[in-house]
Amino acid sequence: MYLTKLNNKIFRASQGYFDKVLKEYELSSGSYPYLLTLRGNEGISQNQISKELGHDKAMSARTITKLIKLGYIERKEDEADSRAYRLYLTEKAKVIIPKVLEEIHKLINLITKDLSEEEKDITINSLSKILNSIKALKL
Repeated sequence: MYLTKLNNKIFRASQGYFDKVLKEYELSSGSYPYLLTLRGNEGISQNQISKELGHDKAMSARTITKLIKLGYIERKEDEADSRAYRLYLTEKAKVIIPKVLEEIHKLINLITKDLSEEEKDITINSLSKILNSIKALKL
């Protein structure tokens, strides 16, 4: 029980941090991952980004619509399938992504400042194993 409690508290606190520091870009803890996912995968479909992030299609549709209205994402019709759309970052998004990454690194440095390099490595390895185990459950 303690592991899930700690995980939830860390997750909620980091969401609050990102909501606060990304507010000036009109982004939130729920929307910035879409930009970071597209950064390495421009041209993927809305369904693909939903699967990549582990979000349901409805939530992804709302978030992507918001990011389009904010001018961060463009949706273009797929040339091979006129029913499908591909997602691309705008120049506006490409300008702010380094700032978002800077905030992520800042938080990581703040929350791991009392850990040695070995403790950081152990923590990352342990959390990766836990993630792989829960993914294997195929819930």
